[in-house]
Amino acid sequence: MRLPSGSSSQVVDFRIEPAGDAALRIELPARVDEAISTRVTAIGEAVRSRWPDIIRDAVIGYHTLTVYFDPLRVDGRWLEEQLASIAAEAATPAEVSRGHLEVPVCYGGDLGPDLGDVALAAGCSEPEVVDLHTSRDYRVFVVGFVPGFGYMGPVDPRLALPRRRTPRTRVPAGTVALAGGQTGIYPMETPGGWHLIGRTPVRPFDEARAEPVLFRPGDTVRFRSVIREEYDQMSGA
Repeated sequence: MRLPSGSSSQVVDFRIEPAGDAALRIELPARVDEAISTRVTAIGEAVRSRWPDIIRDAVIGYHTLTVYFDPLRVDGRWLEEQLASIAAEAATPAEVSRGHLEVPVCYGGDLGPDLGDVALAAGCSEPEVVDLHTSRDYRVFVVGFVPGFGYMGPVDPRLALPRRRTPRTRVPAGTVALAGGQTGIYPMETPGGWHLIGRTPVRPFDEARAEPVLFRPGDTVRFRSVIREEYDQMSGA
C-alpha cells in the first residue's frame, strides 16, 4: 500500500488490498466499533461523491470498504493511491449525516417467542428486556445476509447473548431479534439463529419502494414498544 503524498509521518492504521482484478478493499482495524464504522462510512461517501462515473460500487463492511471499478477504464495503481489519501484524511471524520428511523415493535408472545429466555439469561424481567431494547439508538453497521437486513448495535451488555445453539428453519418476516451484541429485523422469511423478541410491521426490504432497502450503514434506529392491537392495525395498513 502507498502512503498519500506528504503523509510519511502520519500513523497509518489501514491497508489496501486487491479483491480480484476489478476491486480494491480498504481494511481498518478489525473490530465492531462505532468509531470504525463512522470512518468507513465517511470514506465510502467520499469515494461515491468524488467518482460517481467511474466507481461501480462501494460496499461498506464493519471495518472494510470494497471499491469496485472497471479495470479497462481505471488504472488500479492510481485508484489505490487516491483511496489511500482519502482513508488517511478520514482518520478523524465528522459523522456522516444519515437517517434516523423509529421502528414500532410488538414484543413477546407468539411474535417474540424467545423474550422469556432472553430475560432469564439477562437476569431481569421481560418488561425490563423491552425497556433495555428500546432505551437507546442503534447504529446500522452493515446491511447484508439477505437484502435489507441491517446489523445494528451495540445492544445493552445484558442483552449481548450468543446465537442460539440450534437455528430455526423459518423465522417470519419482520421479526426483531438479538445475537452477538447486535439487533436486527428479518426482512423476509428465512432460517435464523438469533433470539426472537418481537415483530414489526416495518418492511426493511420492499421491491415496490423507490428505495427498496430501508436501512443504510450509518443510519440510527430506535425501537418503540407497541401493543398487539396497534401492531395488528399497522400490519393491516
